[in-house]
Amino acid sequence: MRHAKIILPVIVVSQFCCTSLWFAGNGVIDDLVANFDLEASALGHLTSAVQFGFIMGTLVFAILTIADRFPPSKVFLVSALLASLFNLGVVWEGNSLLSLLTLRFITGFFLAGIYPVGMKIAADYYEKGLGKSLGFLVGALVIGTAFPHLLKELTGDYPWKYVLVATSSLAVVGGFLMLILVPNGPFRKPSQRAKPMAFFKVFQNKEFRSVSFGYFGHMWELYTFWAFVPIFLMKYSSEHSEVLFNIPALSFLIIGIGGLACVLSGALGQRLGAKRLAFLSLLLSGSCCLIFPLVFASKSESLFLGFLIFWGIVVIADSPLLSTLVAQNASSELKGTALTIVNCLGFSISILSIQLITVLMTFTDSNVIYAILAIGPILGLIALRGGDKTKLVLN
Repeated sequence: MRHAKIILPVIVVSQFCCTSLWFAGNGVIDDLVANFDLEASALGHLTSAVQFGFIMGTLVFAILTIADRFPPSKVFLVSALLASLFNLGVVWEGNSLLSLLTLRFITGFFLAGIYPVGMKIAADYYEKGLGKSLGFLVGALVIGTAFPHLLKELTGDYPWKYVLVATSSLAVVGGFLMLILVPNGPFRKPSQRAKPMAFFKVFQNKEFRSVSFGYFGHMWELYTFWAFVPIFLMKYSSEHSEVLFNIPALSFLIIGIGGLACVLSGALGQRLGAKRLAFLSLLLSGSCCLIFPLVFASKSESLFLGFLIFWGIVVIADSPLLSTLVAQNASSELKGTALTIVNCLGFSISILSIQLITVLMTFTDSNVIYAILAIGPILGLIALRGGDKTKLVLN
């Protein structure tokens, strides 16, 4: 196979470069608020705009079965170029809240041709050992998502626009790397025509439903946690005068460490069972949601940071495992569409969670509201137990 040894590294690097667009707005949120006279609630709205764009994108991609009908590397490149262009539009000085929301929405729309398509490309190459491959791939997404926070820290003495320019440039590089170095995989089975009913057909499989609903529960918690990590740190700092956090650096650490967790869980899933390990991860992250208010009340800075780092690990460790199970329980000719559909629904759920927390914050400053994030993991655990129970039995 041409370039066989570099296929996975190239997919991982390309995914990292392109998914850095995801939280580019979050990395400079304070600058956006100051420069465009936005309300403090803009963080939740701008994050949701990207998520909503991604949802609409995945819906269109799924209905038209784009990832299965066209060469996925070309889809990836075109999506990367368009997403980077609209991400760059945020630097325009004439932006308003509406134009910023629109730009972030369109960026999210074309991310639908990056994240699930990247997983589809990996699935086309690695029929065996897919869990390990997706561990690296989702790990790249996590670090890419966290990267704007690190960029903000590294470019602290430079204009905030540099973060947007850098992430857009990375996305262009990632798109061309994928096109040039990753041809169609040996396990790719292209679909010849659009299959609108595929959106419903994939859920006829009971085990597919089980792992998909587990993924949906995971998504209720994940992006809300990621979006509000800087808020957690800022609030803890303001309520404990002796604490002074480097918020961009710590946000990168707390979110980014999940990338290593994905690599590790992807490898361990092959030995311990992907569904079994995903169940454990979801159980631990759901527990973190419930005890967060208690940990926040602690005066121990080390305990608080250690807890957030642990939460950052377990909140994402199940993602490559659940994505692997989704891919393995979908038919070959609809694998790309199945991944896209599940992503579409999962990110729809993440918007509800983000907006619910954003609204509740206007009524109360109590940290108890974050315990609501446990609803997703609880329902996800129930769904996972409803599938093939033999895969959950601990030896």
